[in-house]
Amino acid sequence: QVQLVESGGGLVQAGGSLRLSCAASETVFGFTAMGWYRQAPGKQRELVALINSGDSTTYADSVKGRFTISRDNAKNTVYAQMNSLKPEDTAVYYCMVRTIFRSYWGQGTQVTVSS
Repeated sequence: QVQLVESGGGLVQAGGSLRLSCAASETVFGFTAMGWYRQAPGKQRELVALINSGDSTTYADSVKGRFTISRDNAKNTVYAQMNSLKPEDTAVYYCMVRTIFRSYWGQGTQVTVSS
């Protein structure tokens, strides 16, 4: 089965940066989109950023101008460059890969931004 391995989460001060990576264990066929979601305590999971097969991107209003999503298809990897982090960004971040067949999810990685 396809496994998504996330890395790059951790602790950072407000205003700092983190780069999240999510690597698929194998090439995913029928790719349509890859993205990052997050869920903070007591809140619903929300879309953070999405990049589709044509490399167009979508961002949540709360992260526009601060986060950048990108992918490296040769490495089966999607990234989230997160700059100017705010305490409100604290959440568990989940990687997602969507195909025409199904979607795959990572286990989640904790991002904590201190004030």
